[in-house]
Amino acid sequence: MDQPLWAPSPERVDGTRLAAFGRFAGARRGRVLDSYPALHDWSVHEPAEFWAAVWEFCSVPGTRGSDRVVEPAEPFWKTRFFPDARLNVAQALLREPSDDPAVIHAREDGVRRALTRAELHALVSRLQQALRAAGVGPNDRVAAWLPNAPETYALMLAAASVGAVFSSTSPDFGVDGVVDRFGQIEPTVLVAVDAYLYGGKRFDCLDRLEQICERLPSVKTAVVLEYVDATPAVEHVRGATTWRDWLEPYVAAPVDFQLLPFDHSWYVLFSSGTTGAPKCIVHRAGGVLLKHLAEQQLGCDIRSGDRVSYFTTAGWMMWNWLASVLASDATIVAYDGSPAHPSRTTLFDLTDELGITLFGTSARFLDELRKAGVRPVDSHDLRSVRTITSTGSPLVPEGFAYVYDAIKPDVHLASISGGTDLCGCLVGGDPTSPVWAGEIQRPSLGMAIAVVGEDGAALGAGAQGELVCEAAFPSVPLGLWNDADDTRFRATYFERFPGRWHQGDFAEWTEHGGVVIHGRSDATLNPGGVRIGTAEIYRQVEMIPEVADSLVIGQQWDNDTRIVMFVVMQPGQSLTPELQTRIRQRIRTGASPRHVPAKIVPVPELPRTRSNKLSELAVREVVHGRSVGNTEALANPDALAYFRDLDELRT
Repeated sequence: MDQPLWAPSPERVDGTRLAAFGRFAGARRGRVLDSYPALHDWSVHEPAEFWAAVWEFCSVPGTRGSDRVVEPAEPFWKTRFFPDARLNVAQALLREPSDDPAVIHAREDGVRRALTRAELHALVSRLQQALRAAGVGPNDRVAAWLPNAPETYALMLAAASVGAVFSSTSPDFGVDGVVDRFGQIEPTVLVAVDAYLYGGKRFDCLDRLEQICERLPSVKTAVVLEYVDATPAVEHVRGATTWRDWLEPYVAAPVDFQLLPFDHSWYVLFSSGTTGAPKCIVHRAGGVLLKHLAEQQLGCDIRSGDRVSYFTTAGWMMWNWLASVLASDATIVAYDGSPAHPSRTTLFDLTDELGITLFGTSARFLDELRKAGVRPVDSHDLRSVRTITSTGSPLVPEGFAYVYDAIKPDVHLASISGGTDLCGCLVGGDPTSPVWAGEIQRPSLGMAIAVVGEDGAALGAGAQGELVCEAAFPSVPLGLWNDADDTRFRATYFERFPGRWHQGDFAEWTEHGGVVIHGRSDATLNPGGVRIGTAEIYRQVEMIPEVADSLVIGQQWDNDTRIVMFVVMQPGQSLTPELQTRIRQRIRTGASPRHVPAKIVPVPELPRTRSNKLSELAVREVVHGRSVGNTEALANPDALAYFRDLDELRT
């Protein structure tokens, strides 16, 4: 494709927060910062100037303490940003009490609730008092087993206001999944939900909560949110009280924000953990806040008064990302339920109803809409939407084209990629530049991104290699929980390429200065010693209408690796020899002969993580007769049984 799918008008470019930031920073630094490439070059070569400008431009409350912005250190991850600053991230997100909406909650059954900023302040104040009465102070852990609801955001803000560490997971997790996560960090307070709704069905949580509390001896206070039932029966849950009774003694007052160091712990997030126990990643408050402000205001053009929705649960880092939009004086639209209930256009109905300006979704969801022939452009207004963001897995070129053809032709489509590991983006959007099919537009501001070969040498456009960041950035985690000497932390992110952050994405630069992600490098295929990204194969198979879903692994075979593809067929379709031939031909001509699978095997279901990502590694382990360490990380762990001892893989 020799033309972009979309390009902003000069007037639109001039009106973006990014352009305003360029003018703001340029005037103060005596520089010309009138384009994204100029801003990015400055941000990585003068990080102290850049991050100081982000602090000022985004009006971060607190005190800098001194002019020191970056304090370099060895090893790489010990670098400190704003070492003398004091702030409280809850204050940055809550801002001033007002009648403006802070959180609008939409449940799949039609329930709608809205909290103004004044009402959110009041709720956080009462929660803060309740937490302090429970003995919670700086560095204590508060855990949430909750849906994407206003109370979850309020609990997080209350925990942050007193310096406690917040961690959450979604109520669809089973007992082992919750205990595997929270058991490592030993929370003293656990807030859970009575039940939740998904796909028109009710799922009770109290029986599981009873088992969870028995297995989490650190929990001294257990609270049940009345989410579905007005009076849930909590008597059989050890030490439990209801949300209403817990808060009843406390009257709202001004929130007391405890000023804390920039590097104070804010969140513990968890890796997916499909091949072992989840890693507990400890995130610093100021660093995550500043990183999100740069991504949201500059990369996604989020402004005061915007309404921002991201389809997520409280068990995915995009929930934490969504929470931060409050710091931009924007409104969170928190949807809870199935995105396809009662119809595939539910989220678009909500967008028109509430005037959503940023519509956040996953590549998987867009692909499902495309295959189902859903065309919101024909049935919905969507005039409020300026930005559509996509993450979770690589968005294929056909997915880009689908957005502009079937959803909205004049919209900034920002495919973004990063991860739980940094609670942010490595590469992402640029609202001032064209969108090219299949490409993530830019390296994120402040991120010294490179694509390198096996020897660590930088690669140019068109060459595939490992995505790394070559300099420190504010949201490098503080470390992993219970990893005092950083042994596991170093091995996870820095051992492969010393002095660089290596997260494990297989990528390449494009001639437009963008990036294509070819999948996880730990799932990269190596037939005949040639590295192949799985996303290259998925792109071709997604064009086969008879195939609903596919997953590719490398199987050890005959002293080499052969490519094996598993496919889920559309209803009423079967994997005939003729269809196998067509699939192989499509891959051969669209990718290369090396990409063609040696085996194509039909299965009824593919395992996915709870953030809806294909679990290639879990399938690979099962195919090779190895155990999968943590099936609780999967949304559908029973699907792994289909891959054991397959006759098709014996020859």
